[in-house]
This record gives sequence, C-alpha cells and structure tokens, in this order.
Amino acid sequence: MSDLPSAVLFACTMNAVRSPMAEAIMKHLHGRKVFVDSVGVKSAEIDGFAIAVMEEIGIDLRRHRSKTFDELEDQSFDLVISLSPEAQHKAVDMTSGMACEVEFWNTFDPSLVEGDREARLEAYRTVRDELARRIKRRFPPPHGPGV
Repeated sequence: MSDLPSAVLFACTMNAVRSPMAEAIMKHLHGRKVFVDSVGVKSAEIDGFAIAVMEEIGIDLRRHRSKTFDELEDQSFDLVISLSPEAQHKAVDMTSGMACEVEFWNTFDPSLVEGDREARLEAYRTVRDELARRIKRRFPPPHGPGV
C-alpha cells in the first residue's frame, strides 16, 4: 500500500453531500493509514439524504460538521480531490506553491434532483456508489472491496 498518500482532502461546493460521503468512505477503507478530511467552498448543514444513504451501507454521517477551505486547521495534504468545478478552482488556488497533487473528479450534485423521496434517494445512492467505486479504484483497499 505504498501508493497511499498520507493525507487526502475531498472538496466540493457545500461540504454537505459529496465530500462528506467521499471522506467517510475513504475513512472506512483506509482510516488508520490515511488522514482524511473534507471541505466546501461554502458551508452548509449535512444533507439528510446523504445521511440516509450512507446509513444504508453502515456509515454514520450524523456527526459530520461542514467546513470551508478557510476553516482548515491543517493544509498539509498530499492530495486534494475536488468533486465540483467550484472546489477545483479553490483547490488549485490553495495548493499553488505547495507540493500537493490536485485531482478533479467531476461528480453530479444529487441535491439538484427533484421528485419524490425514492427518486431523490436513488440519485444520492448513485453518487455514493460512484464515489465508492472511484475511491476503491484509486486507493485499493487492503482486504478486498469493503464498502
């Protein structure tokens, strides 16, 4: 697992759906080996649908506290993965002059989906599952796929 970075930051627009999901999945897979955090360009409360779909796979997001790039206590990351165009711009600005890689994983914002509860939950599940696939592909778990 020598290709694992020591610290990863996931970033999105509000730190309420995509980046908290990615942070939680990465912690679930590599929590003791990699420091993982998440931020948003702006701050918002954690989304209830995000909590619900993560609970379906045994991960609790209820304690997540949203924060912005400006609220980061430590900026010593090996890798920043931005999940929205807004976060990508902010990540590039933050890391200029730093020895830090930035990757852009443009990820759909499921909060934009309208419809009944089940249609909205399905959109969140799709994003959750895609993030889990990308994280497992980029950072293979030590003992099989896990989540």
